[in-house]
Amino acid sequence: MELIIATNNAGKVREYKDIFAPLGFDVCSQGEKNIHIEVEETGTTFEENAALKAQAIYDRCHTAVISDDSGLEVAALGGEPGIYSARYKGLATEHERRMAILDALQGAEDRSARFVCCICYIDRGGARHLFKGVWNGSIACAEAGTNGFGYDPIFISEDAGGKTTASLPISFKEKYSHRAKAVAMLTDYLKREAVEKVEKAGR
Repeated sequence: MELIIATNNAGKVREYKDIFAPLGFDVCSQGEKNIHIEVEETGTTFEENAALKAQAIYDRCHTAVISDDSGLEVAALGGEPGIYSARYKGLATEHERRMAILDALQGAEDRSARFVCCICYIDRGGARHLFKGVWNGSIACAEAGTNGFGYDPIFISEDAGGKTTASLPISFKEKYSHRAKAVAMLTDYLKREAVEKVEKAGR
């Protein structure tokens, strides 16, 4: 069955192909299906934005679609940057966005934070399914590490032994991250769905 990933990010598409091809899906990006649209993220939650992107692609092709939306929530900043993580305060670079958070937390006792990822899967029949992964941790006092991207150089997950995500191998993030957790929930659902279809066919 065909599965379209609502992104043209080559790395993300490759990751999803590795995950879903063994489950019997023919995975491709929206660009590979000649769908060239940029969906405005007008939602107020990760769930809403993921659903907006997935629905826009589904409305064009009427086949299974996956989209995700993710970001960093810092407790002392009232949950910012949240859904605005990729465009926090209108700053142009990832480094500037990281420094804005570090500057805002100077002297703060509470440095707790979490990464959130919401995946929206729309099946071939048009039904929406949402899966949310959360990765708890804290904000470091300074940038460290060169692996990863975004806020990885300032995020210390609860399972990282005090090191920033960017200071650890990429494989660590792929196994423990917010996106990894959301993907695990989705794959579990798809596996259960496949088993149920086989059982129904055998009745």
